[in-house]
Amino acid sequence: MTDSYLLAGRFGAAARLSPKALRLYAEQGLLVPARVDPATGYRYYSREQVPQARLIARLRQLGLPVARIAWLVTLSPEALVLELRSWLRAQNERLAEQTEIVEAVARHVEGAPLAAVEVRAVAASKVLYREGFVDVVSLLDFTAEAETALREHLRAHGLAADGAMNVHYHDEITRDSEGRVEASIAYEGSVEPAADLRIRLRPALREAYIPASEADAQFPQVLRLYDAVETWLDDHDLTTVDSPYEIYPGTGGAAFDVAYPLNL
Repeated sequence: MTDSYLLAGRFGAAARLSPKALRLYAEQGLLVPARVDPATGYRYYSREQVPQARLIARLRQLGLPVARIAWLVTLSPEALVLELRSWLRAQNERLAEQTEIVEAVARHVEGAPLAAVEVRAVAASKVLYREGFVDVVSLLDFTAEAETALREHLRAHGLAADGAMNVHYHDEITRDSEGRVEASIAYEGSVEPAADLRIRLRPALREAYIPASEADAQFPQVLRLYDAVETWLDDHDLTTVDSPYEIYPGTGGAAFDVAYPLNL
């Protein structure tokens, strides 16, 4: 062969790719030899393939799957940089969320003792509510706007609007995934639904609850309160009848209570 071609060993050394990696990339069509000698089976690569091979090696260092790399190497340099920076932002956000969860677990295991889980009866009631699909970042805006709309609507009908607000988590929400959340306020009297404000009956139930201290009132610290109530439920062989919720304001001056509904 001429000097414009390199045997797989020399090519791999120039591109910083192992023989195993070269075989894998050839099998998957990501980096195919320029020529294979039919008599010896030797694989030859052109020198022009070295830059692409080095790029592939760098992308593999990021832990990207081969299928994604195969697509990335077809992009223009500008598009490739945009895709990699977008991927990096997503990785950083995911790492931040994982860090928060680890810290929440650490606080649950090593943190200060929590208040005792209590059980109380909740009477049947009518509730005015608003639903939305939110992630952790947009949760506070949703609850603030929903509370304002709910209380204003009740006042507009001449009803008391100073009751506690429940924020009901029908789905798990994270920084990068949305879930269905409901904000509701119980009321007495008569009120009409309007726009996205709806009405339903809440049956009588019991709820297991724990107040959130100031230190535990933020995400992800609040996760240890959910863990504490769920552990208590397991220890007492109890099951919930619906998803958990937070009650604003909470018991004894707490910012809110974390509550799980139980059968009567």
